[in-house]
Order: sequence, then C-alpha cells, then structure tokens
Amino acid sequence: MRPLLLPILALVLVSLAGCGEGFDTDQTRLCRQAIPPLNPPGAHVEIERVTTGPVPRALRLLYRVQLGDGIARQRSIDCLFGTEGNGLGRPTLIGIASDGRPMARASFYFLRRFYLEDRNEPPPDPGAAAAEDLPALPAGFAYGLQQGLSSLPSAAIYSLLAAAYALVYGLTGRIILCFGEFAALGALASVVGVALLLSLSISTPVTGLAVAFAVAILVSALHGFAMGRFVLRHLERASGQQVLIATIGLAIALSEYLRLAQGPQLRWLPPVFNTPFPLAHAGTFIVTLNPLATFLTLVGLGATLGLVQLIRRTAYGRAWRAVSEDERTAALFGVDPRAVRDIAVIIACALCGMAGVIVTVIYGGMGFAGGFTLGLKALVAAILGGIGSVPGAALGGLFIAGFEAIWSATLPIEQRDLAVYLLLAIVLIWRPGGFFGDGELTPRQV
Repeated sequence: MRPLLLPILALVLVSLAGCGEGFDTDQTRLCRQAIPPLNPPGAHVEIERVTTGPVPRALRLLYRVQLGDGIARQRSIDCLFGTEGNGLGRPTLIGIASDGRPMARASFYFLRRFYLEDRNEPPPDPGAAAAEDLPALPAGFAYGLQQGLSSLPSAAIYSLLAAAYALVYGLTGRIILCFGEFAALGALASVVGVALLLSLSISTPVTGLAVAFAVAILVSALHGFAMGRFVLRHLERASGQQVLIATIGLAIALSEYLRLAQGPQLRWLPPVFNTPFPLAHAGTFIVTLNPLATFLTLVGLGATLGLVQLIRRTAYGRAWRAVSEDERTAALFGVDPRAVRDIAVIIACALCGMAGVIVTVIYGGMGFAGGFTLGLKALVAAILGGIGSVPGAALGGLFIAGFEAIWSATLPIEQRDLAVYLLLAIVLIWRPGGFFGDGELTPRQV
C-alpha cells in the first residue's frame, strides 16, 4: 500500500494544473497594468468588462480610453497565461494581444521585463481607486503603515509556530527542530485537498479554504502522532543533544519526503478574496489592505489565543501545567505524563499545519525546502518571548513580525534576516529566558 502513495499523490498534484481556467486577481491586475503603455500618455482608462479570451488560458479586458481631445474609444487587451517546463508551476504572462493583434515577441519582452516587472517603480493600475478620493498621509508614515499591514500574516504564522515550540518545550525541556517542515507538510496537504475538491467540481473559495485547513490540520496531526509515538517516545531519557540531532535528522527526512511527493516545482493555490482595499494615499502611493490576509491573520491569532486558553482553563491545561512544573508529582496525582506529551506534540503539529496553509494561501505556495527558514525564525520568536511559556512565545512571534516590518520600512530589506538572528544572539547573552521567562543567565537545556 505504501509504495502506491507517492504515485497517487503525484497524480492528484498534476490534476491541479488542469482544473479549470479561472484567473485570479493577481493575473487580472497584471493584465490591467499592461494597458497604459498601449495608449497615448495621459489617456484616461476605464475598465468595462472582464471575460475569457478567444483562446484557452487567455484573459480579455474590455476598456474605454478617453483621449485628451474628448474622443473615447472602445479597446480590448488579451493576456495569455501559461507555464514553462513541465507545466506544473503557476501560470505567468506569456503573451499580449491589443485589439486582437498579437504583440511582437521583442515588444512583449521589453514590456514585461522593463515595465511590468519594475521593482523600483511598480506600474499604475487603471482599475485601482483614484488617489484623490482617499485620505492623504505623509509619505514616510504611509509606507510604514503599508509595511505594518503587509506583516499581519507573518505575525500569525510566527505566533503559531512559536507557540508550537513552547508547547512541547514546556513539558520536555527539549527543542523539536522539525516544526518548520511540518508547516511545509501542511502547505502541501492543503494544495492536495483543494485539488481533490476541484476534481469533484464543487469548489468555491469558502469551501476551498475550509478544506485546505481541515486537510492540513489532519495530515499534520497524524504525522505528529507518528513522530511522537515512533521517535520522541524512544528519546524520553535521552540528552538534549541527542534529541536535537534526532529531530534535525527527522527534518531532513521530512524535507526529502516532501520533495519526492511534490517534485521540484512549487505547488500553488490561486489567490481568492485578495483584491486590495484602498485606505489612504501619499501622492501616487496608495496604502491598501488585503481582505484575505486580514481574515487569515485573525484565524491564526485566534488559534494561538485558543491554545493559550486551553492551557489556562481546561483539564488538559491543568495537566500540562502540572507536568511542566513537576512530572513525578503530577504522576502521583494520577496524571499520565506520556499522554500529556503525546497530545502536546499532536496539537503543536496541527498548529504548524495551520501556519503552512496561511503561507500557501497568502503567498501562493511553499516549497519543500521552505520550512527550514520559517521554522528557524519561529524558534527565534519563541526564545525571545520565553520558550517555556506559550503566551510569551506567541508574543515573541508578534514581536518578530513587528521588528521585520519596522526594519523593512526604514532599513535595507536584504539585511533583515541577518538582523533577526543578531537579535537572537543579543537576547541569549543578556536575557536567556526571553522577555517573559527567567532573566538570569543560567544554564539551559536544548
């Protein structure tokens, strides 16, 4: 039965590439941004209708262009999207036709390379809200606000993973270094779940999100159960160094397992409900809010808060606190420490699966090797907040997300990750227990 698992999973992933020809909001926005250079400078463009093009995988926009002399013309643009290589990646823009006439290859290359892909000055969007209709803000404040809004999903992701680290460390005094790979596992599972839903032709954006979370949580929890039963139980009396080496090996094995399951190509989900909502402007720069990112941030932070309340107010929470304080005394009062640890591992892996779904839905996908950096940053967040405290670790995740937002708004963004790791070194030197842990410089287990 097991040898059939990978071929079946591969067939499901391939089916995702051919499920429908719908266009997501990012593709529609990219097609709109290609309209201004096809018209005279200063012409006013008004989008009238969005429909499918004359050929498969083509998106057609019908628009009205108002010239300076008061003459209005009806025009159209067709944007062709496709994939390269084996056809399993995310479709990208591969061709444009204006008023039914295909653009020459050289012209299309220069348009895409030096206009649509310009990182220093993104092209204007004719379908965006007019800046003069929005509240005006100072340029620096508007840019910082946009960075803060963009960091909301990262806050939820880091908090979920940091809480997972703290949940297990609080019981065992050991760091499990494969939670980032469990997030990547949840990301892949969510794509498979949506692919199965699409194959049944019953998918809607809401059901797709629900299935993505359900499948990711279930798959991650089951793999977490297997890890707890077949790996961690055999290391109960092992030293911290032995557990560290074992979980690093498990992380490598999970990463290779995901590579074999999904292949080298990134699996992605089409974005939904991500049309930016304009809030304010600073000149031509418009501050926007992504509705889907806001919703998923609330879901992630709500799950983290739910875990905190689980530890504080439930019978399992009392058992968790008892085992974390004194395992032998808790056992004398009828608490099974092994069962408490097993449940903690399952819950922690389920939280990692949720984090993987948020990454996939917001950013389109998460590669098989994407869990290492994510897990390492979440570990930094957990240590900063106090890795033995679930609420402290969750607050550490919020702090790291805020730190990255402030750094991105004020300093070179390519040095941001280096600054995060330097921050970890500073905290370990002056406050090893984190913000909400023991501040004394005492030896600590890893």
